[in-house]
Order: sequence, then C-alpha cells, then structure tokens
Amino acid sequence: MSTKFILKRIIWLFIIYNLSQIYTVNAQEKITLKIGIMPGKVGLAKELNSLKDYLVKKNIYVELESYVDYKHAASKFKKGKIDAMFSGSGVAAIFILNGLAGPMVRPLRKDGGSFYHAVIIARVGAPKFKGMPDYFKGKRVAFSVLASSGEFYYKALTSKSKFKAKTTIKVGSHFKALEALLTRRSDLAIVKNLIWEALKTNYQGFTQVGQDYDYNPDNTLIISTKYPKMAKKRLEDALISLRGDESLEAQRVKKTMKIFNFIRTSVVDFSHTIELLKLAGATKLGDL
Repeated sequence: MSTKFILKRIIWLFIIYNLSQIYTVNAQEKITLKIGIMPGKVGLAKELNSLKDYLVKKNIYVELESYVDYKHAASKFKKGKIDAMFSGSGVAAIFILNGLAGPMVRPLRKDGGSFYHAVIIARVGAPKFKGMPDYFKGKRVAFSVLASSGEFYYKALTSKSKFKAKTTIKVGSHFKALEALLTRRSDLAIVKNLIWEALKTNYQGFTQVGQDYDYNPDNTLIISTKYPKMAKKRLEDALISLRGDESLEAQRVKKTMKIFNFIRTSVVDFSHTIELLKLAGATKLGDL
C-alpha cells in the first residue's frame, strides 16, 4: 500500500469525522423559524403559539411575522423575512411554482383526512352540475378569492370557454360565499367541501349540485427555498415526531389545531392543484 494512498485515506477520514461533528453540533444548536401570519387571524395565532411552545422544546424558536396580503408575503419570502407559513393549496402552489417555497408537512385531521375539494352549492331544485362550463351561463356565482375550491376552480372550468357567469362575487372566505347565496346575492356558491359539511345544517333549502372529483392538500406548511437544509431537516423531524409525543406541549398542539399529527408532503400532493392553476391561467406571483 503506497504512502500516497494512506495519506488520501487519512484525509478522507478527517473530513468525514469533522462533518459528523458539525452535524452533531448543528443538531443541538438553536435555530429560528419566522412563520408568516395575517393580522386578525386570532384562531391561527392561537394555533401557532401552541406550536411555538412545542418547538422551543426542540431548540427551534418561532417568531411570528405579519403580512398584509399574499403579494406582501411573497415579497417577505424573497427577502428572507418569512421562512414558512401554513397556506391553502392554491396560494401554496403559486409559491412552489415560482421557486419561493416547497411543501414540508400538512396536518392529519382528526377525521383521518388531509385533503379537500370544491363543491358547488345551490338552492334545492337547481339542476345538477355535469362538469360543463355552460352551467354557469347567466348565473351569479360567489367564491373565495385565491382558493382552489373557489376562484381557481371556477376559472379552471371557464377560462377557455365562451360561457361565463353573469356575475362573479369574489369574497374573502368560504363562509362569505355561502352567505352571498343565503342573502340571494348569488345563485351559486363554490366552496371548500369541509366548510360545507361543517355548516350545511345552517343552510336549509340549499344543496350540493356538483363537485371537483380530485383533491388538494389541506393547510400545508410551506418552507422557503432559502431556509438552511440542516435546519429544514430538524424542523421536519420535530413536526413529524408530534405523533408519538405525549408531552403537554404536544397535546396542546393536537388539541388547538384539531389534528392527530403532521404528515410529510411533497409537490406530488399538489399535482391536481397545479393543474387547476394552469387551467385557470393563474401561475404567477402577480396572480396573487
């Protein structure tokens, strides 16, 4: 065995040893995570505060960073002022398509689900929706803006069709879309199926007339592409480990967020959402 070969082996062993030491140190050091939140989101703030208390036990320190709208959030992602946010699938997919963020985890709800889809609601007696855009002709349609189960679903169906709604009523939530239907400002409401299932007993005289037959990931945590890989791995491991954690902090996260645990999420889970955005012609940051 030559002296040159032995020296190469020693150098490689030295490098491997030092990398392992760096990993060990970094696995223990404090990391910071700036999570974006819109002002006034009281329920979300409560959820994030419970998550903050859980993650600090893992030496991950959460800071809440406000943004006024999704364009503002995108700007803060670009500047490194926001590292992550929980997001609806439509907005998340736009961030993903533009290289600002990638999906990390999403909650597994207590009903065992982690996806959702759009449903179309109308007054009892309305004809069934058969998947064709001419259904909307002459009608007033209410939906939540920037929602895969709202604006993006409607636009995906109608963007290349000559048939359009008489009026589109863009609102800030699925609940407001249902209220527009209730108060007779609209003939149809396109909403998230989970919202309809939770509230439909309050809307006697209304029924589901159609739906999207594919699904979108629900409330995914997206993480900035600028966030350090090692910190990202620690964060993901910490969130996934919620499942078997019986600490008070973990139990509080599960109770506050109404979840069993978090599950890993990839771009593949966004396949349908991305298809919707492309059909809707809404793939750029300017579409936010």
